[in-house]
Amino acid sequence: MEDIQTQLAALRQRISRIDRKYESPARLPAPPVRREAGSRIFVEELLTGEVVRTPHGEHFETEKVWERHRRHGSVDISDLAELPEDLLSQLSDGAIARSQPAKWAFLDTETTGLAGGTGTCAFLVGVGSIDAAGFRLRQFFMRDYGEEASLLWRLSEHLAQFDVLITYNGKAFDQPLLETRFRMARARHPFDRMEHLDLLFGARRLWKLRLESCRLMDLENQILGVEREGDLPGEMIPYCYFEFLRTKLAFRLVPIFHHNAIDILSLACLTAIVPYPFRSPDACPPALALRHGADLIGLARWLERAGRTEEALRLYRRAVEMGLPDPLLFKTLWDSALLERRLGRAAAALAAITELAGSRNPYRARAFEELAKHYEHGERNYAMALEMTRGALEIADTPAVRRREQRLKKRMERPLSLKLT
Repeated sequence: MEDIQTQLAALRQRISRIDRKYESPARLPAPPVRREAGSRIFVEELLTGEVVRTPHGEHFETEKVWERHRRHGSVDISDLAELPEDLLSQLSDGAIARSQPAKWAFLDTETTGLAGGTGTCAFLVGVGSIDAAGFRLRQFFMRDYGEEASLLWRLSEHLAQFDVLITYNGKAFDQPLLETRFRMARARHPFDRMEHLDLLFGARRLWKLRLESCRLMDLENQILGVEREGDLPGEMIPYCYFEFLRTKLAFRLVPIFHHNAIDILSLACLTAIVPYPFRSPDACPPALALRHGADLIGLARWLERAGRTEEALRLYRRAVEMGLPDPLLFKTLWDSALLERRLGRAAAALAAITELAGSRNPYRARAFEELAKHYEHGERNYAMALEMTRGALEIADTPAVRRREQRLKKRMERPLSLKLT
C-alpha cells in the first residue's frame, strides 16, 4: 500500500511540473516582418530597373526586351525590323513618306484619370522601339508626384532618338496630356519635331463595320489572336496607383506595368498589319490580306475619300462577291452605282440601280428616282419615267417626287393635245 502511495505522490509531482510548464500562454513564433514595398524595395525586389537621377530629381525606369525569335499572336517579333520604310506613307497622308522602323517610338501612358484635364498626370509612360535584339520597351515611372519633372526630362531625352510617334488614340489623349504636363513643368515637349501616327483611325476604317469594338484589347484578341489572362482593367489603374501612393505597397503596381507593356507590344504588332492595305490594297502580303467583305468596304470608303476611285470600285466589287450582310450590301451597291456614274460608266451604274429597285431595301425609293431621271432625260421615255416615279411614290411620298409626277403627266399629255388641234 505504501508503495502505491509513493508512486501516486511521484505521479502528482510529475503532473504538477508539467502544469507549471504550460500554465503560461504559449509563445507563438514571431510573425514575419512585413516589409513596406517603398521605392528602394520596389526597385530591388519587384522589377528589374534602376532609380535614375536627372537635373530635376529622380524617378524609376525599367526595361524589357522581347527577343527576335518570339511571337505575339500572329506576328513574329523578327518581322518588325523588316517592315518597309514607306509602310506608313499612305496611312499618314504622306506625312511619313519614308522612315526606318528603328526610328519609330510606340508610346502609351497610364494616368491618374481617364478624362484628361490639367489635374491628370501620366505616372507611367512606356516607349517601345524596334532594334536588332527584337522589341525593346522602356518604362518611366514616378513614385510620387514630386518625380514628374524628372520623368518628363528623361522621356524627352529618350524620344530624341526617334522621328515617328505611334500611338493608339494618342492624338486625342496621350499626346495632349503629356504636352500639358510639360507646360506645367515649364519644359519644352518633344512632339513638335515628331510625326505622329495614331493607329486608331486606320484600325477603325478597316474593322468598324465588322467588329463590335475597335479598342486596342479587342483588336489584340480578334486580329492578333492574343487573349490576356488576369489583366488589370484600365478603369482600375488610377485606383491602384492611388493605393500605392497611400500604402507604398508596390506589389499593386506590377499589374499596371504588365498592362502597359502588353498594350505597347500589341500596338507595335498591329502596326505591322494595319498600314499594309492602305499602302497597296492589291499587293498586300497573303498573310495580311483582308478576307472579310466588310473590311474591304471600310478600306474602299477610305480610298474613295482619298480620290483613288478606281481602286475603291474594285474593292466594292470584290466585297459584293465575297458576301455582305444585307444592310451593307445595299449600301455598297448604291455607292458603287454612284462611282460608276462618276466615272462615266452609265450602263454599269444603271445596272446597279436597277438591281436596287427590284428588291425591298432602304435605297429602293432613291433607285426608282434615279431610274425616273434616266428615262426622262436620257431616253425621253416619259411613260417609263412616270412608272418609275410612281414606284418611288409607293415607298416614299415626298413633295419632290410629286412634282416630278405632275411634270411627267404634262409632258405625256402635250403631244396628245397637239394632235387634237
